[in-house]
Amino acid sequence: MTKNELITEWFNRYSDDIYHYFIYRMGTMDVDDYVQDVFVRAMKGLDKFQDLSSPKTWLYRIAMNLAIDEDRKKRRNSWRQKALQMNASLEGNHFQRPEQYFDLRENNVELYNAILSLKSSYRDVVILRGINELSVTESAIALDWKESKVRSTYHRAKLALQKKLGGERNG
Repeated sequence: MTKNELITEWFNRYSDDIYHYFIYRMGTMDVDDYVQDVFVRAMKGLDKFQDLSSPKTWLYRIAMNLAIDEDRKKRRNSWRQKALQMNASLEGNHFQRPEQYFDLRENNVELYNAILSLKSSYRDVVILRGINELSVTESAIALDWKESKVRSTYHRAKLALQKKLGGERNG
């Protein structure tokens, strides 16, 4: 199988999972671009892929590194974003809310916003374990953590979510 065929197969199999990761990790802006970038990076780094992990966890690791890079860029350029947001609010809000993309019910919007407000390690483990339903082992590989850290961080993240949601969810 050629590189192109392999990446195409992985894209067909895992792109939705990577897409959902970015939605919950970074919000709705530029998600398609981020997904595409993950698979471009995978294509370029395919020679470095080792069969020590599954393609899915390797792609998640690439996605997480991309998200971290984007967070760093955003912090460096935060003053630009604040200016754009002020202009948008003055001219009418051009930023679409999540429910406009997903037709989410009210309680799902609240959950979405609560997940976005978590610190990044909590957000990552909630997305992988709770939303994308990766196993503890798969999550540990993708996050480059020990399984015990995945379990404890996931537990803490669920408690933080419960607190943000007013304690109304069990988890």
